[in-house]
Amino acid sequence: MALSKLEYTPTSQNQRVTNFHVPGDENPSRFTTDNIPDSGEAKEITRAAYRQIFNEQQMLASNRLTVLESQLESGQITVRDFIRGLLLSPTFRERNYEPNSNYRFARMCLQRVLGREAYNDREVLSLSITLATKGLNGFVDDLLSSDEYLDNFGESVVPFQRNRILPQHASGEVTFSHMPRYGADYLEKLQDLGYDFQKTGSPGLAARWDWQKPPYPVGVQILGKVLAYGGASFFGLIAISTILSWFGLLHL
Repeated sequence: MALSKLEYTPTSQNQRVTNFHVPGDENPSRFTTDNIPDSGEAKEITRAAYRQIFNEQQMLASNRLTVLESQLESGQITVRDFIRGLLLSPTFRERNYEPNSNYRFARMCLQRVLGREAYNDREVLSLSITLATKGLNGFVDDLLSSDEYLDNFGESVVPFQRNRILPQHASGEVTFSHMPRYGADYLEKLQDLGYDFQKTGSPGLAARWDWQKPPYPVGVQILGKVLAYGGASFFGLIAISTILSWFGLLHL
């Protein structure tokens, strides 16, 4: 028997959710297809959608969905359709849905899809019940067809972190893009497997907005170096032999 939807209410009035806010900048950047963008602007819209849904930590070339990108940039699908495609992609499922509990995944989707933090734990519990009963597809459809999403983003605006100006606060919390994509329990599992995140560097500011290449296994790196150095040595010997043959010092 399917569980009934758990009702919840906001815990305060209009300024109810702590959020990132830069003083004097109440209007965050909006990426929309309303004005029929050119090819360059269309690519910026797709990149903004990737950053919002996948976060900068997952801006990998292997995560790109080129068919969906082409459909969006040519006007065949809306931004909301593109967001749905990203959320239901195998990569998003593998890197975000499967490593997390339903509670954390529901909170993550509130941040990335609706652009705000959860009102309270009861809302997170309600959404986790929806996720458990309807599955990922039904959960995503509920978020994208909700009045809150349609009122704030509609069909053509890329979701963004909505600013909430808190009384007597100069700034809010850090952006959602700084939040790790999995919880402490999954991090402990990775550390038990031998991953040392203290030694992992982050890309520079210039490379942060570009598609990042995934780190290659150590064995592949060693093989690449052997082939590179071996090839350079081989062609170096050929060049030296050719020069010596010109002076008659060596007969090939």
